[in-house]
Amino acid sequence: MALTVGLCYDLKEDYLAAGFSPEAALEFDSVDTIAGLESALAKLGCRTERIGRGRELARRLVAGERWGLVFNIAEGVRGRAREAQVPALCELYEQPYTFADPLTCALTLDKALAKRVVRDHGLATAPFAVVRAEAEAAAVTLAPPLFVKPVAEGSSKGVTGRSLVTDARELPAVCAEMLRTFSQPVLVESFLPGREVTVGILGHGDGARVLGVMEVVFTERSEAAAYTALNKDEYLERVRYRLLEHDPLAEPARTFAVAVFGALECRDAARVDLRCDGAGALHFLEVNPLPGINQVRSDLPIMARLAGLPYRELIGEIVTSARKRQSV
Repeated sequence: MALTVGLCYDLKEDYLAAGFSPEAALEFDSVDTIAGLESALAKLGCRTERIGRGRELARRLVAGERWGLVFNIAEGVRGRAREAQVPALCELYEQPYTFADPLTCALTLDKALAKRVVRDHGLATAPFAVVRAEAEAAAVTLAPPLFVKPVAEGSSKGVTGRSLVTDARELPAVCAEMLRTFSQPVLVESFLPGREVTVGILGHGDGARVLGVMEVVFTERSEAAAYTALNKDEYLERVRYRLLEHDPLAEPARTFAVAVFGALECRDAARVDLRCDGAGALHFLEVNPLPGINQVRSDLPIMARLAGLPYRELIGEIVTSARKRQSV
């Protein structure tokens, strides 16, 4: 019998129609992402049903509906635990699902908390401070250059050319603007000026394996020296992606990323972002335990494509990992 897979997602078009701004809806998925996922699952022999956002999942679970597996890419709407909502519902109703559990989803969305856990595991991350009010920005003792971003956003939301602060006197104004815009604390980090890589990992536990180490190379058209939302949106012109295999940075990045994956207890697939300091040493930036899966634009599928892994097989590995976990 074919595996029935329920798809949980937040559709960007729905939120834009409801009055959300393009920036507020930045993390949500497009129709082509859902269609591509459906197609891949169908090619794997699965039968799919569109569930949609977390509230719709709740309604259907309460009504007694179940699926062989819920494939969860829902981001949630409000709160720093929003990515944990669908996993929590699934666990409450004993519904098998893909990717990380509620604790990991909540922890990793808060970049400062994730950095603390990674640091406690002996892994390098840039010195940082959390600013919760404009007045606190003046008390930050980190020396510039600094990098500033909302503490609990994904998809580079809030990361712009303004995020790089080279004069400490500008920090309060930049933090104030970000506090007003995103209504959440601001993460202030020592800026890492070196190379940036993102590492894709598949599987779970001791069976986790690195899909690839992909360097994000900034072109002369890039916005600042960071992987900003604009750079991601206009990636064809602003960045280049290069899979590292024999580069001296590749093996340390693999080892570092697997350690992060384990420390934060990610599952099935995740993407770990790392950046080098001025001396070339790798530091943890953040991890995405619900990695973007648009077959054309998202980093993990781009990495898979460069590594010679078709999109269908990438989705198949995620489903296989989830089902193996639940059969133990």
